Amino acid sequence: MFNPTQAEVRRFFCAAHAKQQAGQPMQAIETLAALWIAEHPEYRDDLADADAAVARNYDATPGRTNPFLHLSMHLSISEQCSIDQPRGIRQAVELLSRRLDSLHDAHHAAMECLGEMLWQAQRTGRAPDGEAYVACVQRRATHD
Repeated sequence: MFNPTQAEVRRFFCAAHAKQQAGQPMQAIETLAALWIAEHPEYRDDLADADAAVARNYDATPGRTNPFLHLSMHLSISEQCSIDQPRGIRQAVELLSRRLDSLHDAHHAAMECLGEMLWQAQRTGRAPDGEAYVACVQRRATHD
């Protein structure tokens, strides 16, 4: 299983952004990352300097979203949907996307469910509950 360090994740996103800006060839995962980066122009300054990105402590900036965590969650949800793991996540995100008329907004809503699932797993010391995660996304897709 691939388990990158925080620095490797940050360098990956910075490199994908740099390659996209320069029109260089990219691997499939870099192309997907670049698509999500394009949805977040507010992160471009954070992605412009890999060394500064690695050194920055986003936890110390109240009210500031960690762009690398946010983009990583977009990639995670994209990958989960591509293999439908946990089972049912693809359909739930597709339904939510249709309801919100935006895949991007659907991802943001799913991120809240993903974050809740991970927080519960950490809090209880149990494995992440994929069924609860999918159910949360389904509720958002079917309720106002």
